[in-house]
Amino acid sequence: MSAATKRTKTVVAVLVALGTFAASLVAQSAPDRTRPPMVGPPPRLNLPDIQRRMLSNGLAVWLVESHEVPLVQVNLLVKAGAGDDPAGKFGLASLTAAMLDEGAGSRNALELADAVDFLGASLATTASFDASAVRLNVPVARIKEALPLMADVILRPTFPGAELERLRQERLTALLQAKDDPASVAPMAFARTVFGATHRYGTGVAGTETTLKAFTVPDLKTFHASKYQPGNSVLIVVGDVKLDAIVPQLEMQFGSWKGTSPTRVPVPQAPQVAQGQITIVDMPGAEQSQIRMGWVGVSRSTPDYFTLEVLNTILGGSFTSRLNQNLREEHQYSYGASSRFDMRLSAGAFQAGAGVQTDKTSEALREFFNELNGIIKPVPAEELTKAKNYAALSFPSEFETSGDLSAKMEEMVVFGLPDTFFGAYVDNLQKVTAAAVQKAAETHIQPKRFAVVVVGDRKVIEPGIRALNLGPVRVMSVDEAVGQ
Repeated sequence: MSAATKRTKTVVAVLVALGTFAASLVAQSAPDRTRPPMVGPPPRLNLPDIQRRMLSNGLAVWLVESHEVPLVQVNLLVKAGAGDDPAGKFGLASLTAAMLDEGAGSRNALELADAVDFLGASLATTASFDASAVRLNVPVARIKEALPLMADVILRPTFPGAELERLRQERLTALLQAKDDPASVAPMAFARTVFGATHRYGTGVAGTETTLKAFTVPDLKTFHASKYQPGNSVLIVVGDVKLDAIVPQLEMQFGSWKGTSPTRVPVPQAPQVAQGQITIVDMPGAEQSQIRMGWVGVSRSTPDYFTLEVLNTILGGSFTSRLNQNLREEHQYSYGASSRFDMRLSAGAFQAGAGVQTDKTSEALREFFNELNGIIKPVPAEELTKAKNYAALSFPSEFETSGDLSAKMEEMVVFGLPDTFFGAYVDNLQKVTAAAVQKAAETHIQPKRFAVVVVGDRKVIEPGIRALNLGPVRVMSVDEAVGQ
């Protein structure tokens, strides 16, 4: 089945309604300012209702019907992720999730993969900082055969030792290769610089070389047994099914799953970066310098969420953002510059960054600080309107497939969002004021206190960086910057 066939039409009507709005926005953004501005508010996103049911064991089921194509997306969302890794075992949640489909029930990894492929289905396992998930996409005609495979993966993984060794070596090799790539080193070094080696957010989801080498099969089984619990999970179903028809099938496969709701200890708020500093990670001969700068940002529960969405769209969250227009379009220092707030259950980082020409590293840093300082000033009305409309226009594209919609429902579960959140999204964007943007910028963007990480050829870039007098400069090796 082609990718085009698999796409649902959940928001087709909305996207059609957006046609006129899109054309108006293009006209407004074009260099020819003689064209008339867009008139009228952007359309709202109208999503189908979420139907809810509870299985006999307390496992919650959320369902959204979508009957345009004969497909079903079934996601099990477990409220435990890398943020729940025990101290000294960073990477355990990620490796546990990766091992779920490497042998389950009576099948080994190859037999399980063959069984899924035979049904024309796809099955994936993953873990983020905030949650873990098993996701099944299958033709509706094969849902009855596919659910037992999914249940085996969730409830009866075998964690074979040989597959653990294979995945371990793959991940160790990936870490080794990453150390030769400035674009891979930069985000790891930035996280370690902002959060520190002991905070969970200072190390990537997959863990470190040391932790990967130490994991055992009992470690994985213990994490799975303690965290993968029905009271800690939600089954999300999107597609060509009815609630009364699918619930008995889900009950048959998952109703016998017994357990409790484990107590979740939140990731502690990281201390804020105290003062500005520059870290050069030396990679001799690097073709580009990779720049990352920022500090501890905000959690997903921040009351400034919509204001920060608009603020970041202006600063570095779109192609026409200030950072990208400056570093890419005006100065040609980079192929692209951006910024983002990484919002998790606990506060992730605010960061801005780009890969830039080695011989323009100091000049690029100067322009970064020009824009970061400039965003604290009042935003012109035209630029504010353009940013709000851009965010409103791009938002419906996040609901184009059943997988997209189920991912949004996962966000609702993880972050406790109300059912009205996405339906009111565009309206809330449009309510953002210039005063609110300026206040948020003053609070959340303070360049003088930012940690700056530059990964590149030290002998070429260090003199220019020091000449900028942005703060104390320290030099690190790759191993020191990313951890062992």
